[in-house]
Amino acid sequence: MAKRMTFSSFSLDSTLLKAITESAYDEPTEIQKQSIPLILAKHDVMARAQTGTGKTAAFALPILQQLISVQPCKPELRALVLTPTRELAQQVHKSFCHYGQFTDVTIGIAYGGVSTKKQISELKVGVDILIATPGRLLDLLRTESVSLSNIETLVFDEADRMLDMGFKEEIDQITQYLPKTKQTLLFSATFADDIYKMSKNILVEPKMVEIDEKNKAADDVEQLVYGVDADRKRELTSFLIGSRNWKQVLVFTRTKQCADDLAKEMTKDGVKSLAIHGDKSQGAREKALHEFKEGKVRALIATDVAARGIDIKGLSHVINYELPYNAEDYVHRIGRTARAGNSGLAVSLVSPGEEWLLTAIEELLDIQLLQQWLPGYELDLTKIANSNKRPINKKNARKDALSAGDKSKGHRPNTRNRRR
Repeated sequence: MAKRMTFSSFSLDSTLLKAITESAYDEPTEIQKQSIPLILAKHDVMARAQTGTGKTAAFALPILQQLISVQPCKPELRALVLTPTRELAQQVHKSFCHYGQFTDVTIGIAYGGVSTKKQISELKVGVDILIATPGRLLDLLRTESVSLSNIETLVFDEADRMLDMGFKEEIDQITQYLPKTKQTLLFSATFADDIYKMSKNILVEPKMVEIDEKNKAADDVEQLVYGVDADRKRELTSFLIGSRNWKQVLVFTRTKQCADDLAKEMTKDGVKSLAIHGDKSQGAREKALHEFKEGKVRALIATDVAARGIDIKGLSHVINYELPYNAEDYVHRIGRTARAGNSGLAVSLVSPGEEWLLTAIEELLDIQLLQQWLPGYELDLTKIANSNKRPINKKNARKDALSAGDKSKGHRPNTRNRRR
């Protein structure tokens, strides 16, 4: 019988083990079992695992261990973690602070949408680890508010999303400020071909960690698909939440305008809802997320960009009000539920003309998601007969979404809007 692995098996510092114990974590997850030893051995690592499997701890714990082992008299920026969105930056920062709470390691954060004054002040005092979004980090580098000359470990978290959001140029610019010799780690739920291309330029003989099948949805998520007319989607969404007494539901739309409109109409239906997307101020986004977590809001309506990094303990329901144009985003969406061993339900609403989006998801996951009709919300067969079964082409469909505020893969939004 194989010996049971614990966090102490990694020879982590007692301060880190104490923080882990307080988290009530017992046994490391598979991504942690495989990644932590490789990172501690100073290898470059390219790792892929489903969301909710402990990716952040897989790189946070060994980075903290390395900094504890050799700590200078005053804080010196030696580890940098890049994330695509503000929400993910906050989540990663929170994890680092938790695991490092009994150490002397200082952890800073920098993201757009807020004043740079507090962030610059924090950097002047000194930090050992910086969690940052690419746009804001470049701002700080250009004003010489931060130096990356002593970076020993660089992490790309959700690397695929960074490229989807058009951050390649920023990443290329940031690497020019970094030392040539460093440890580089790429972590993500999925890896597209462009990630492998990127890795060849920034990783040196990386060790590969692949915990699950490529583009595999979480096993504990039940996936349902309801066929419904487009003009009844909102009605059905409110009905599902209300009649089944779902207390906390994350609802995905493709565009910011749809998120805003849906939140207003669902609130009128008696389901208190708030929208969260890139055009919202950071304060508004944080307030909406806080009220959702506290149960003051039953439905949080989000776009894919804003939702990346949202980690809500015990979230059990996700609704795809609109299926994404990028099929891989579906994996990330439903991965917001069934985290840390819990189960979840993902409901997708598909209207006539949207079947091609469902087909793309089925091909990606290599499964069949059967459509069903909910009594009272059956499709109008006359509309099906008159509907255009497929848009002219995917490129035009994505272009339409982009003009409405969606950051679909393959289209580069303007730099100002990307600074998160």
